[in-house]
Amino acid sequence: MKDKNILITGGAGFIGSNMVEKLIETNNITVIDNLNNHVGDKFIKKFNANKNFNFINDDILKTDLEKIKNIDIVIHFSANSDVRYGSDDPMKDFDNNVVVTQKILEYMRKMEVNEILFASSSTVYGEAKIMPTPENYGPYMPISSYGASKMANEGFITAYSHYYGIKGSIFRFANIVGKNSTHGVIYDFINKLNKNKNELEILGDGTQEKSYMHVIDCVNSMIFIHEKLDKTDIINLGNEETTSVKKIADYVVNGLGLKNVEYKFTGGINGRGWVGDVKKTFLDIQKLKNLGWKSKYTSDEAVKTAVEETIDQLN
Repeated sequence: MKDKNILITGGAGFIGSNMVEKLIETNNITVIDNLNNHVGDKFIKKFNANKNFNFINDDILKTDLEKIKNIDIVIHFSANSDVRYGSDDPMKDFDNNVVVTQKILEYMRKMEVNEILFASSSTVYGEAKIMPTPENYGPYMPISSYGASKMANEGFITAYSHYYGIKGSIFRFANIVGKNSTHGVIYDFINKLNKNKNELEILGDGTQEKSYMHVIDCVNSMIFIHEKLDKTDIINLGNEETTSVKKIADYVVNGLGLKNVEYKFTGGINGRGWVGDVKKTFLDIQKLKNLGWKSKYTSDEAVKTAVEETIDQLN
């Protein structure tokens, strides 16, 4: 992907900022972000002096997107990404995920932008009965408003693809970890232990088990796969292994050089971390592999590396 004019929504956030770093030297990058991510422009301000970079501090829900001209490709990360609080305000996921995506697609239709890379999620599967879960698993029965919003977004992208010839690469993420993260289990554990080095509260029972992918593998595979595809398709992004929450706690404790930390599990509903938490997620990545992709990091290695990176950034 070179010499393209690329719009990255949510480009100041966790995965978006890593994507900017990946593409900035060989493409013209426009980021739109309302900086509602707890860190402002911390991760992208270093690009302000780069002639290939343009930043728009604005809310997609409220702005006129048609002021953004001459875009070839949209990479769409913008969303309410904190799954945990969906039950408190489901409309937040609807507005910031579904309505925003629909607005992006309308912008693409009107401005004749024909390619989109979309950050979907394994949460669309809900509590899948088949593990590892392939892309053609169904019916989808998400158990969170976040998962439901991503499922709706996928439907609109495939509909616009059929209507208007848009090529949509839809990526169902496993748990993405690494530098520039602003929330999530690793981030939370480090913050908790920085406040109390003797005790760590762990949501759920610690046996929650998910596939983790490092953010560098995530952004690299998105570009790699998009260039391989010649039409709209859906791809699981993840690893062939899973990592438990208890193991992540151990990695964080060791990374901080702590000893004798007492783990206090909240229990939750059937050991879940919160209402809407899928206790086990394990994606079938055979389609990803068949397209020629191999991740640099396994699930455990992704977590270990992310622990080191997040400790460095927070401390």
